[in-house]
Amino acid sequence: MDFELTEEMKMLKDMTRKFAMAEIAPVVRESDEHEKYTPEIRKKAAQNGLVGAWIPEEYGGAGVGILGNALITEEISKIDMGISLNVVASGFGCESILNYGTEEQKKKYLPPICTGEQVCAGAYTEPNAGTDVAGYKTRAVKDGGDYVINGNKMFITNGTVCDFMVAQCITNPEEKRHNSFSLIIVPADAKGVTRSKIRGKMGIRSSDTAEIAFEDVRVPQSNLLGKEGNGFRQLMHFFDITRIMVSGQALGLSEACLEASVKYVKERTAFGAPLGTFQMTQMKLTEMAIRIEALRGLIYRAAWLIDNGKPDYTLAAMAKFYGGQTAVFCANYAVELHGGYGYIDEYPVQKMYRDAKILEIYEGTKEAEIMTIGRALQAR
Repeated sequence: MDFELTEEMKMLKDMTRKFAMAEIAPVVRESDEHEKYTPEIRKKAAQNGLVGAWIPEEYGGAGVGILGNALITEEISKIDMGISLNVVASGFGCESILNYGTEEQKKKYLPPICTGEQVCAGAYTEPNAGTDVAGYKTRAVKDGGDYVINGNKMFITNGTVCDFMVAQCITNPEEKRHNSFSLIIVPADAKGVTRSKIRGKMGIRSSDTAEIAFEDVRVPQSNLLGKEGNGFRQLMHFFDITRIMVSGQALGLSEACLEASVKYVKERTAFGAPLGTFQMTQMKLTEMAIRIEALRGLIYRAAWLIDNGKPDYTLAAMAKFYGGQTAVFCANYAVELHGGYGYIDEYPVQKMYRDAKILEIYEGTKEAEIMTIGRALQAR
């Protein structure tokens, strides 16, 4: 067994850290306060091979696989989780194009993502159906050589800044629920598409989130991904992979919480001694560190297995579940260790606290991950 990252992966991790410190750290506060999306950082990241890095080289990516992408996500999320989404999730939805698209679709849509010229969105969640994927209502009806799409999507990452989206639609309503869906590529500027930015989020405020309405939107049937009726299974496989990216966010944020806390308790004094000398302080730091290392092992192994053709998607679900819990746990302890200072924006931990909670919600709630893991355990 070898737990050592390759030299290539170490270099990727180091380069990403330096990029994040130089390009992202200076704009974190402004981006958070003003809910400011950061396309200029995405484009600079693309020049360094950090956008769509999981995409194979033949389609313009860096070809570093799921593990490499997890490392990029981890390092950028240490600096800011919202901006990390603007970089690593700018191709969100393209995983399905790579896995199920035609050669023509791959060559058309993947390279512009990797160069930072275009952005994709995964248009899945609906106002009345999030975790209940089989409850989606958006319809795509054939008319001549087109699909005509009607419906609404909610909480869509990159929703107002994307150039195209991969949308989950009902195409075969006569089939059972899980066989009724298909994934369809929809240009963001298609007639009938309305996109409204969602403001006032608690965290990840620099990431773009939107509500999208489709009203008689026409797209050619050639925009279908894979076979009609396979959309539900395709989407489940999409989440199997992207859970690792979200887990990488959790790891990066948790590490940032620990680093900020260690720095603070070494400088802060109480009762005539550094705060870090007290046993309760050391207990909190220790629990944070143990959870972080356990999470790192889950993420790296799950990613490595996918890259080596031996995927364990239950392990990926475990990483997502534990990642959200770890981030919330570490952020909570970080605020407590900072005391009153942790509650004001002079220190970064209050923002980390706000950012952490979404990790237990999006890309599969912690309850959904429990169901996924529980079913897998009983099927063995």
